[in-house]
Amino acid sequence: MAKKSKSSKSTPPKKKVSLNLSKQNKIILGSLIMLFSVALFFAFISFFFTWQDDQSLLSEFSNRNQEAKNLLNKFGAGISHFFVYKGFGIASLIFTFLFFVSGLRLFLSLKDTGLLRKWIWGLVFIIWISLTLGFFAEKRPLLGGLVGYEMNDFMQDYVGKLGVILLLLFGLIVIMVRLFKLTPDHLTAYYQKKKSSLSKEFEDDAAETYSDEEIEALIKKEEKQKVIDTYTHKKDIPAMETQRETKAEAKPETKTIITKDFEVTIPVEEEVIEEELPMQVEKIVEEGEETDNLASKLVEDYGEFDPTLELGNYKFPTIDLLDQHGVTGGITINQEELEENKNKIVETLKNYKIGIAQIKATIGPTVTLYEIVPEAGVRISKIKNLEDDIALSLAALGIRIIAPIPGKGTIGIEVPNKNATIVSMRSVITSSKFQKAEMQLPIAFGKTISNETFVVDLAKMPHLLMAGATGQGKSVGLNAVLTSLLYKKHPAEVKFVLIDPKKVELTLFNKIERHFLAKLPNSEDAIITDNTKVIHTLNSLCIEMDNRYELLKMALVRNIKEYNVKFKARKLNPNDGHMFLPYIVLVIDEFADLIMTAGKEVETPIARLAQLARAIGIHLIIATQRPSVNVITGIIKANFPARIAFRVTSKIDSRTILDAQGADQLIGRGDMLYTQGNDVTRIQCAFVDTPEVAKIVEFIGSQRAYPDAHLLPEYEGDESGTSLDNNITDRDALFRDAAEVIVIAQQGSASLIQRKLKLGYNRAGRIIDQLEAAGIVGPFEGSKARQVYVSDMAALEVIFNNEKK
Repeated sequence: MAKKSKSSKSTPPKKKVSLNLSKQNKIILGSLIMLFSVALFFAFISFFFTWQDDQSLLSEFSNRNQEAKNLLNKFGAGISHFFVYKGFGIASLIFTFLFFVSGLRLFLSLKDTGLLRKWIWGLVFIIWISLTLGFFAEKRPLLGGLVGYEMNDFMQDYVGKLGVILLLLFGLIVIMVRLFKLTPDHLTAYYQKKKSSLSKEFEDDAAETYSDEEIEALIKKEEKQKVIDTYTHKKDIPAMETQRETKAEAKPETKTIITKDFEVTIPVEEEVIEEELPMQVEKIVEEGEETDNLASKLVEDYGEFDPTLELGNYKFPTIDLLDQHGVTGGITINQEELEENKNKIVETLKNYKIGIAQIKATIGPTVTLYEIVPEAGVRISKIKNLEDDIALSLAALGIRIIAPIPGKGTIGIEVPNKNATIVSMRSVITSSKFQKAEMQLPIAFGKTISNETFVVDLAKMPHLLMAGATGQGKSVGLNAVLTSLLYKKHPAEVKFVLIDPKKVELTLFNKIERHFLAKLPNSEDAIITDNTKVIHTLNSLCIEMDNRYELLKMALVRNIKEYNVKFKARKLNPNDGHMFLPYIVLVIDEFADLIMTAGKEVETPIARLAQLARAIGIHLIIATQRPSVNVITGIIKANFPARIAFRVTSKIDSRTILDAQGADQLIGRGDMLYTQGNDVTRIQCAFVDTPEVAKIVEFIGSQRAYPDAHLLPEYEGDESGTSLDNNITDRDALFRDAAEVIVIAQQGSASLIQRKLKLGYNRAGRIIDQLEAAGIVGPFEGSKARQVYVSDMAALEVIFNNEKK
């Protein structure tokens, strides 16, 4: 309690100096800049007529008795001499336009969108015009200014006049394409348009033409017809009425006569019928989507958002950091060993009256696969039961029989090689399969029996369980996973949460804390070794998961890939809380120790992350040396379809990990079985030694990094407690606003307060606890939103009035 009261009396932080101008200051500064631009304009124009007369006065600027002929006197003569004569010549007039536009934006308090672009292109225009006039008007240096003259003289010394002309032409092309968006397609379209208009004119000229005498005769005929009509109208009006009704039924025909000089339209019938008043129909253009239009304009102006821009000079680790481990060529084929093993397999099966129709060998780095096709009528189970007998005859450890091989009509017998070949990490990293992998999180585990590099996508797994006895290669396998991601992903794209209860396996990665690691706020070490911090970290990842799902919901997307694509296209507003989301890979080196010490406190958040975190880019890699059912529980196995088994001591452990036997027949030293829910693949894990990892993290750690590690949301455990004291004086300043938000929305959640009031998670959590203490919302109900006890704003006002009394 003493600490709490002490912190409450602490001195308030000093106010930071703000560079934002008030509206009045913007008007004053904007008007000053506009008037300055007008003064520059008149000074520049006047300079072209008076510069010779005022040249002698520049050295006597302080002499008040001397008067310059420039419209702005000595000030105009001096500043014009600087900008026009010593500067860019007539192109300096563009400065007046740029200053005026800048001042006008300040004066009207308009947004600065596009102002920087205008200044950049304005300066490009100034330099190009100055250089062009300096080249074509050498005898009039005032037009191009001293800058244009000197630049032209310098360039001619190196590339000559023809080179200068070509450079000026290139600059003009850049301006036309980048600024005016003029491309060859536009020129082609303009040419086609002019061609079609010219062809139409030629068609009109080929229309029917008459001579002047014929037109005169037709006009006289028309006048004569009008006289007859008038006479008939006076003599027989009823007859004309009948004729008018008859004529009204038919549309009057006209004939157009075109000459070289004019056009005449003559009606064919005797009576001209009045045409109806034409009606113009205005087309309504539908409004486009403003967000998409704005996003496309932002992309057009600035390009797509690049998350790697903050560390734009980051260099990926080089291949030289990895060792070859004494292997310079491929796998050495020992023909004698192959023939000997083949004869022993055939002889052993013949002793049990099993005939072989065909046999084939596939040599791998540590194991050779012998595929046999038994004769017709031989039962597969009979061969499967001879596993130990074949191992005895071959005098080899780790014989594994695959009966049958999935997708093939053969039976496989895997026999370890007498001289195993080390699969180096360098060989799998440099393979084209890994280098050209179009995956979100590519991992190169090693090589298969057929000597192919085995590359998988962690984002598709989506979580990985690794298990095996002590010293069989789990730690090397984890290093291979982390090394693969370090060689393929930028620090902005992936973050690691490393949990190491043994405290020695993952400590090397401390050097890349500010590049690739994520940790809790106010945490000293990024590598988590304390069990309490492990629980807090796992629960913090659950909060991060919920926050990310909220962002996906607002963005109307289903997964992190679609979200980041939309964010890069600038269709999501960072002011609404949106940000680029990196992948998060949680690595636990010894899961059994955590289960023994923490139990459900660890298993529950891990199970929750494994069930839900796939879509928002949080992936789990769990390793353990004790594959028992109380460690690898049913919940864990159900959510970890991708599993790796190194050598274990019993068939029971193999079934616990893989739901199949075979891991007990491995030979160790990185020999492993991989499954992702269907068939089992035997792989020789790539070997990456500790000095190699140290060189890689040293290479990355020596580069410029982020200010801090990636910070996870803060989590307060139950031991810290949340006081439900309904103390009005200790309430947050935004308590009333938060209560109104909750009551209006009828949804009690901290994330709602975060979005509406733009607060951090910790402050929103404290406010929600204060609302619970005040009886406005109910208690915490897991993933559900809290119940709101206040039905409307009137009831909320009654609560606040009662508290005042």
